[in-house]
Amino acid sequence: MSNHPRRYYGTNELHFITCSCYHRQCWLASPRRRDLFLAVFEEVRLRYGFVVVGYVVMPDHIHLLISEPEKGDPSWVMQAIKQGFSRRVLKTMRKRRVAAQQELFAVGSEHVWQRRFYDFNVWTARKRIEKLRYMHQNPVVRGLVQEPGQWRWSSYRSYAFGEEGAVRINQWGAAKIKTVTPAA
Repeated sequence: MSNHPRRYYGTNELHFITCSCYHRQCWLASPRRRDLFLAVFEEVRLRYGFVVVGYVVMPDHIHLLISEPEKGDPSWVMQAIKQGFSRRVLKTMRKRRVAAQQELFAVGSEHVWQRRFYDFNVWTARKRIEKLRYMHQNPVVRGLVQEPGQWRWSSYRSYAFGEEGAVRINQWGAAKIKTVTPAA
């Protein structure tokens, strides 16, 4: 039996994805890194053609609510997001290190993300709303802000105030839903 989680793709359902930083380290603790993550997320959204229904970027993890992409599947999307962010962050870190200290760090020893991610298929409007509320309340529950509108690294402000953020929300006209036709 495989240790890999079961993934259900091609079902025309939304995917609620949770991904943690390596050993719950706070790779996303600074506003600059959270902004970088959102920039990478938007680039990947455009490249793979999926709809972002909601998101929140926390200091040590992320939650995404996305449709199936036009190209690939949600695993490809997560690989592109994780690699894109990791490469940029680690490259910046390596540039800042003192040349004399370079040999103290093993090449490739830094990890930004846990290897896997949690994927939950969202099949009803009620579950979609539940997941959006959960994401938007996450910064409040963690004590980062008093109200969800104060945390600018989530989709809350798009829903509550109609603001355009770094990531386009609910761009359904731009993406075609990919479904798998059952075998005859």
